[in-house]
Amino acid sequence: MSKDQCAAEPQSASIQRYAKMAGVMFLLSIVGGGVGEFYIPSTLIVSSDAAATAKNILAHESLFRWGFAAYLLEATCDIALALILYLLLKPVDTSLALLAAFFRLVSTSVFGVGELFYFAALPLLSGSDYLQTFSPEQLNTLALFSLKLYGYCGEIFMVFYGVASLLFGYLMFRSRYLPRFLGALLALGGLGFVTHNLALVLAPRYAFSGLLLPMVISVLALTVWLLVKGIDIPAWEERLAK
Repeated sequence: MSKDQCAAEPQSASIQRYAKMAGVMFLLSIVGGGVGEFYIPSTLIVSSDAAATAKNILAHESLFRWGFAAYLLEATCDIALALILYLLLKPVDTSLALLAAFFRLVSTSVFGVGELFYFAALPLLSGSDYLQTFSPEQLNTLALFSLKLYGYCGEIFMVFYGVASLLFGYLMFRSRYLPRFLGALLALGGLGFVTHNLALVLAPRYAFSGLLLPMVISVLALTVWLLVKGIDIPAWEERLAK
């Protein structure tokens, strides 16, 4: 075995570990997002009824708080994924991989602002002395308005996350050490997110939820592949040698 081969082995082993870590991070992010972004908000928030929403939140405060905690898990994983995906894909194009990582970090930051509005509903409904100048009905309305702003931030988040996914998908498609169909799926999912965002801004009645389905499929497929298969090490080493 040559010295070059000996030197390459730790790097190859490390990159396979990164791939497995990415699979774990994707899985945790899916769980956190499913609970914090979909299940708990859809259980507690009544979009057209401020009083019912306030009643649900106060009756299930612990569940509401768990929704925020689930987001923190998702955000932590997404930040780690920005770095790991950059490390996995920088041999294809370092600048594009870095740009994709930046877009992913911005998307997480935007959604973080949205989660601040989500959590703000709780202190508004807390009955604190400094809020006594507002009537209960006004506080209920302000809480629902804060939750609406949370939803709007989630919609803005989609364009940045979509661009990041388009770029990462393109890099995967070119990489040869990850399946091309995964790259194509991820890029299609990113395009769906961007299209959905633009439709929400320009023509809301055309922003149908089916545009989000390719992203769901691509993330699930990528998670399973990274956990089970990882990357093709010989193809990875061939790419590094170029």
